[in-house]
Amino acid sequence: MASTEKTARPRVAVAKFASCDGCQLTLLNLEEQLIEIVSRYDIVEFPEATSRHQPGPYDVVFVEGSISAPEHLEQIKALRKQARLLVTIGACATSGGIQALRNWADHDAFRAAVYEHPEWIESLAMTTPVSEHVKVDAELRGCPIDGGQLLEVLTAVLVGRRPQIREEAVCRECKRKGIVCLVVARGEACMGPMTAAGCGALCPSYGRGCYGCFGARTGVNARAWSEAMQAAGRPPEEVWRLFAGFTAYSEPFRPIITELGKAK
Repeated sequence: MASTEKTARPRVAVAKFASCDGCQLTLLNLEEQLIEIVSRYDIVEFPEATSRHQPGPYDVVFVEGSISAPEHLEQIKALRKQARLLVTIGACATSGGIQALRNWADHDAFRAAVYEHPEWIESLAMTTPVSEHVKVDAELRGCPIDGGQLLEVLTAVLVGRRPQIREEAVCRECKRKGIVCLVVARGEACMGPMTAAGCGALCPSYGRGCYGCFGARTGVNARAWSEAMQAAGRPPEEVWRLFAGFTAYSEPFRPIITELGKAK
């Protein structure tokens, strides 16, 4: 029995909190790689794909979604205890997602405006990323995440090394693809200099400035970029909308959104 346990495939669980399920679907959309994945991993918990449920412990837990309801707090702490490695996937899990915009609003007021019986809805006044509540071993950013980065994490876990994911700006991806800078050539608003790469410069490829789906890259000077865009003639409310997007609650963007929101 001991020998069987040592050679068993790593046990993987996928969990969801407040999110749209898009990052979980990225795993299912790997298509032909799925055969290789299930031959090397035992996916024992994945509500998006199967109705079977197995308790922990788990070797890897992929967590999608932000912490937005009281029960989420208990569930994420329980998952952390069961996980050897906990990996957050997507903008919601890593930085709060779109729903974190409510952190700058009146929670009770918008809940009453949306629901006929707001007293039936149990939600936290703040929506927060998973890392504010438990230790996170790795993050995959994006809205949704990149399938190639997900495969890299799965491969790294199998061979026992750190995932090799580039820490660079979307601007680098634009340069490698030969995309003319939209800021310089056309005066477009773009979050590319602030945003971590991973999307393949999807929006700039179609002539649209970066929306910032993959969140702030390490060491960015968000204030300087905000001031530069305003100096170029963009009003504070437009710059506010650029920062207050998919990853608004990420640490570099929070103070900018708060300050520009007061100026609106």
